[in-house]
Amino acid sequence: MAAVVCCRGARPLRVLFSPLKPGIHVTRARPAAAFGTAVTSGKVAVNGVHLHYQLTGDGSHAVLLLPGMLGSGETDFAPQLKSLSKTLFTVVAWDPRGYGHSRPPDRDFPMDFFERDAKDAVDLMKALQFKQVSLLGWSDGGITALIAAAKYPSYISKMVIWGANAYVTDEDDRIYQGIRDVSKWSEKARKPLETLYGYDYFAKTCEKWVDGIKQFKHLPDGNICRHLLPLIQCPTLIVHGEKDPLVPRFHADFIHKHVKDSRKARPVYWRRYIPWEGCLLQCLLLDHVLPGGSCS
Repeated sequence: MAAVVCCRGARPLRVLFSPLKPGIHVTRARPAAAFGTAVTSGKVAVNGVHLHYQLTGDGSHAVLLLPGMLGSGETDFAPQLKSLSKTLFTVVAWDPRGYGHSRPPDRDFPMDFFERDAKDAVDLMKALQFKQVSLLGWSDGGITALIAAAKYPSYISKMVIWGANAYVTDEDDRIYQGIRDVSKWSEKARKPLETLYGYDYFAKTCEKWVDGIKQFKHLPDGNICRHLLPLIQCPTLIVHGEKDPLVPRFHADFIHKHVKDSRKARPVYWRRYIPWEGCLLQCLLLDHVLPGGSCS
């Protein structure tokens, strides 16, 4: 069932900004210096590669932002790094291996690349001394978040995903083939990635991604992580854009149906590109939505 989310002013946020339930409060070991409101960046050696991250805030609720296909913290989450509460959250945006500034190596797509990203993400946060984290993942980052929540349940506190899918269909494959040639992308979608990577790496990696995601279509039921969904234990919200041209709505419905605690996994149908930097995202992360499907 679709839920409608809206935010009207700051008062509702004070209601929603309550501590997490006992037993799942997010804490972290404090680094030597407080990061405060500045956005800092660095690299950490994790699983044989140097992973780049950006970090801001000094709140007790640690949040990892997981970008989509070809994305990075810089290209996908600049508004969140700027606008999410610095006192409620410590926010980390990472670049998966081969993406953004986590290069070398060049990005590759073995059959287990989503599992590899999930392990990298969790191990990065552990290397940064976070004891427990919440996940915000979109597109491929949503898939990575689902896998991380299933495989590391004691480490993941809450999760919000949007634009994700747990399997690949013939319809999906047709959509993916349609974005294979980046010269046909809109300038708005193409320009940030072309600036980040240069045209050749951007174009080559997109083609490799299309081939990589197509691998799953040849598995039983096109499985990416559908078998892991019942293992997810954390409160989870699945968000989907009602006009999303890349991920059909049935994917959000499937994830909602198969995440174990479906009462905590309500799909929200919206446009694909949502102003996640504002109060809406904070509502979704902290308490999802109030009864009746509204943050107001």
